[in-house]
Amino acid sequence: MSTNEFIVSLSCPDRPGIVHAVSGALLQAGCNITESQQFESPETHNFFMRIAVATEQPIASLRAALEPIEAAFSMTLDISAEGAPLRTLIMCSTEGHALNDLLFAQRAGTLPIEVPVIVSNHLDLKPMADFYGIEFVHIPVTAATKADAEAQLLELVAKHDIDLVVLARYMQILSDDLCRALNGKAINIHHSFLPSFKGAKPYHQAHARGVKLIGATAHYVTADLDEGPIIEQEVIRVDHARTANQFVAMGRNVEGRTLTRAVGWHAERRVMLDGHRTVVFS
Repeated sequence: MSTNEFIVSLSCPDRPGIVHAVSGALLQAGCNITESQQFESPETHNFFMRIAVATEQPIASLRAALEPIEAAFSMTLDISAEGAPLRTLIMCSTEGHALNDLLFAQRAGTLPIEVPVIVSNHLDLKPMADFYGIEFVHIPVTAATKADAEAQLLELVAKHDIDLVVLARYMQILSDDLCRALNGKAINIHHSFLPSFKGAKPYHQAHARGVKLIGATAHYVTADLDEGPIIEQEVIRVDHARTANQFVAMGRNVEGRTLTRAVGWHAERRVMLDGHRTVVFS
């Protein structure tokens, strides 16, 4: 029989016996544990675990073996085939740097996602979607059409069996209802500055104020704008010799890298929610 490789990820209130119960159930299911990471949050007292296993048994056998453990410990449990690409819908507007980084990494085989459709409120990036051979759906958004536009988006999520929605510089605010519908399944990217600059041309604002650090934050989407649980951040140093346009170019590079890492970790089941924070296993 061939060997199957799976990722088991779980979270639950912390208490004695979790690791023993899980590892015992996996042993009974004929699994060899090849990697294991765990964390107990001192703030929330929740327990998190990510386990890689190899077995000749199908995924149904693992689910059956872990089902009693899941119930006994009130677990949130996920089992997936290791390396299986996550079906991902990408949303964008007019800036293509983050979209291109995601699609290039996916095509290069370094990002375990499958992208059946790209959605945009503009037509600017359709040529990029065409280049990568991905369906491009144009859904214009105005105040009057916002509800219908979001309904179309959810129809696409259902139609394409989407597991993750990525906002790759999608410049529209999602409604509270849509944020709730995509809870834990939507990732956004935005710039990170100290101090923070909002509104038009944030990199030009940062340049005018003599900022010495610029960066990006990738986070889960919530109804609180740009304040969802953070998955990944990166900062780089800049100085007085840089122009505003150089700030923009450097910021785009950081945004693309940061978003791609965050999406990759999510696709590999390395990220788990702990209230307003995340646990990210390396």
